[in-house]
Amino acid sequence: MQEAFREAGSFARLNVAHNAAQALAFLRRENPYQASPKPSLILLDLNLPGANGSELLAEIKSGRELRHIPVIVLSTSTRAEDIATAYNLHANCYISKPPDLESLIDLVHMIDAFWLGTAAIPETSLRPRTLAARK
Repeated sequence: MQEAFREAGSFARLNVAHNAAQALAFLRRENPYQASPKPSLILLDLNLPGANGSELLAEIKSGRELRHIPVIVLSTSTRAEDIATAYNLHANCYISKPPDLESLIDLVHMIDAFWLGTAAIPETSLRPRTLAARK
């Protein structure tokens, strides 16, 4: 995702968490992330090391402090069950990961255009908007 955002020329500032525990610490501004900005949008990979991405999504959407942040679920899965689970846990969008970098760059352009350009979402940090993402 980092390479795709870079190649797309996106001005979004990415903050990458490598697992669910790190993501929650970042989102809750726990040590060592006390000075980190709250993201305006979360890109969530369901295949997180050490935890199920659905569990992280449930945690994000269950807390009053984080549930207003839109979550885009990115997954290699196209299974109807996985898609339904994500939406039942209040994902704002479910996108199957494209198979190659060029398609991923196209996806970044769409995310930039819609989520960071068109959609009205709560401002939680200063521009440029901050995204929390996983590699």
